[in-house]
Amino acid sequence: MQNASSARAAAARPGPEPPADLFAPSTSFDPPAKRPLRVYAFDPTLGRVLGNNLVIEVNYEPLQPGPVGERFAVVDYDGSTKSFYAPVDLDNPNLLLRDGLDPTESDPRFHQQMVYAVASETLRRFEAALGRRVHWRPPPNGKHGANRLYLFPHAMVQANAFYSPDAHGILFGYFRAGSVVDAQIVPGQTIFTCLSHDIVAHETTHAVVDGIREHFTEPTNIDVPAFHEAFADLAALFRHFSHREALLDTLQRTGGRLYTTNMRADAPGSSTEPVIQSEIAPDNPLIELARQFGQVSGLHAGLRSALGTPANTQDLKTTIEPHARGAILVAAVFDAYFSVYLQQTADYFRVFRAGGGSDQPVDLPGPLANLLAADASRIAELFFSVCARSLDYCPPVDVTFGDFLRAIITADIDLFPSDSYGVRDAVMQAFRSRGIVPEGAQFFSEDALCWPKVRSPTETPPGPLPAVSGLLFGDPNGLTDDEKNVNGDLLRAYARANATALGFDQSPISVPSFHPMFRTDEDGSLKIDMVVEMVQQRKVPLDPAEPKLGTMVIRGGVTLMISRQPLRGGKRPDPEVRYAIAKHLGGTHDNLQRAAYVAQGFTDGTGANARINFGLLHGI
Repeated sequence: MQNASSARAAAARPGPEPPADLFAPSTSFDPPAKRPLRVYAFDPTLGRVLGNNLVIEVNYEPLQPGPVGERFAVVDYDGSTKSFYAPVDLDNPNLLLRDGLDPTESDPRFHQQMVYAVASETLRRFEAALGRRVHWRPPPNGKHGANRLYLFPHAMVQANAFYSPDAHGILFGYFRAGSVVDAQIVPGQTIFTCLSHDIVAHETTHAVVDGIREHFTEPTNIDVPAFHEAFADLAALFRHFSHREALLDTLQRTGGRLYTTNMRADAPGSSTEPVIQSEIAPDNPLIELARQFGQVSGLHAGLRSALGTPANTQDLKTTIEPHARGAILVAAVFDAYFSVYLQQTADYFRVFRAGGGSDQPVDLPGPLANLLAADASRIAELFFSVCARSLDYCPPVDVTFGDFLRAIITADIDLFPSDSYGVRDAVMQAFRSRGIVPEGAQFFSEDALCWPKVRSPTETPPGPLPAVSGLLFGDPNGLTDDEKNVNGDLLRAYARANATALGFDQSPISVPSFHPMFRTDEDGSLKIDMVVEMVQQRKVPLDPAEPKLGTMVIRGGVTLMISRQPLRGGKRPDPEVRYAIAKHLGGTHDNLQRAAYVAQGFTDGTGANARINFGLLHGI
């Protein structure tokens, strides 16, 4: 055993020399995860109030002047002057240090920054909710630029902005406003649609939906264009509830009642008519969409509202115009959102009243407002996520409001079976009160509205669809080209071999898309699925009684949700089909598609022109 003196002597001896470069400075550093950029939270009409000058964080990527990145390229070509504006270089050190350019209407470089930032943020929110990467619709000229969507901030002199599959991008217009009473502009002011956060998010959502479901731009029934508009409005409106300063201000001015249209004025009125600006009760910015554009259009408010239509079971029977019809769907979703918000925050108000607070509070204590803001924002993100995920639970063609209701219920059950927030019941009641009922539903209950699960091939009796042996799921970054080729061949062969069980006839079956999804359910476990579209098309006569009038193309199909199975005894079973969500050809479906196409003039016999024209749909 070593004595104390020898131990001290050993400790005093120097150890081996550290490497000479142990603390040498690194010559390279990891890039940041996020890039902060300044934008308008709403649009220029609100100036610097309500946190309207917002800094948002988009995923960092090296950018070329434009800006041009991997997913978006801003091309600032002015269609009226036939010239390009100088592109902004967001990688310039001076701009990196100050979170980009300050919001302004007068500098086209800020316009470029804003469309890039808001579009990037919108895409990120969808990909986070879906658990996978979103792909754009392939451009009409082939593979060139397929992964990149083009943004044109000053495309035309027109009171319009729209997504164009043919341009593989979004075209934003600008125009001079007239003299509009009560509009927060000067007469003759130039209005830039690219400076409306809502408009940029709305149009980007059109592109996202078209990339996920390419046949949803085919107006096969009256709900299809209305669904596209409503879904884009929902994405833009739910973003409002993440604007913390505006949310807190609205909570204070409404006493926590976020669903009210008007807010408390800064100063109490001294007469029946306001004398100073502070006596004017402002509108609730959280539930208004595209405020500036709506004002200059003569609406005296936003272009549309989250709660623009009261509950009425008969409105769907008479409302045809896509925006008005879509407003019914938007109102149903926000009715459910505010119901859940009120349920989740009821205890806060009970405690507030127990402490002497008013039933109709004028001002809320700061801590209470903070609690309400946190819940309102969290519930809004929950609703946006379930709406986004529901796209993967819709049939691949001919979507209806009723299909969307089934998809919402199924998507939520799939990840959150306990429904601790009461989302599904609130959604069901809000949709029912507006006459949105799925076709063929026997009962208006959760079990009846959820798409039925496919029986497993290992059950007794076995399900009709066998396991999908050999399917590759890749990783959260997507599939390699080789993996896509393997899966494409495998899924087309699976469709042919199981055509009868899938509900198809003998016509050819295509597989337009298949995407792996990686999501975490409520118990924290990883859920891996593949969502697959299988589509069949057929030429039918325009009028069966008059064959000489020519033919048209109609489609049917099925969405498969294929699950990667957990390990069993150290081995992984083959993937199994969990859902087969169908909208097949035949019978009433054919007649309804035929009637819709004939009514809209899509009768060239090829089906190539049977697409929603967003430029015409959005024009005023």
